[in-house]
Amino acid sequence: MLDQPDIEFIGEISERQKADFLGQASGLLFPIDWPEPFGLVMIEAMACGTPVLAFDRGSVSEIVEDGKTGIVVQSKDEAIKNLPYLLALDRRKVRHEFERRFSAQRMARDHLRLYRELLKGRRESLLQSAFRSDHLPDIQETRQLNSAQ
Repeated sequence: MLDQPDIEFIGEISERQKADFLGQASGLLFPIDWPEPFGLVMIEAMACGTPVLAFDRGSVSEIVEDGKTGIVVQSKDEAIKNLPYLLALDRRKVRHEFERRFSAQRMARDHLRLYRELLKGRRESLLQSAFRSDHLPDIQETRQLNSAQ
């Protein structure tokens, strides 16, 4: 792909340069060839409203919504064929989907909801076990306790 006329290999960039670089890119090419477990760079691109063209490996299909936040492909030829569709995606919608799915606020809300559910479940579990019949003294134990006093 590097031999194409409008493609330039930049290499590694600093954290300070990343938002500006990704924000001005027409798209992010993610030609991964191994089972990438997460792919943070795809989310960083979407945070800038930049659509992602990625090979369908690892977590790609969980992160990129095909036709909405990017294009998921199987091969180099398919990537080249789908480049015009990638460039036509609405960058505002890409950014909106990032906020809806990956923003710190969304993740914090989900974590709080999960913690509340866990606490509620724990509280209900404690209440249920406190009132189970095997936790209540039977009549003989009660009589023995009363006669011992």
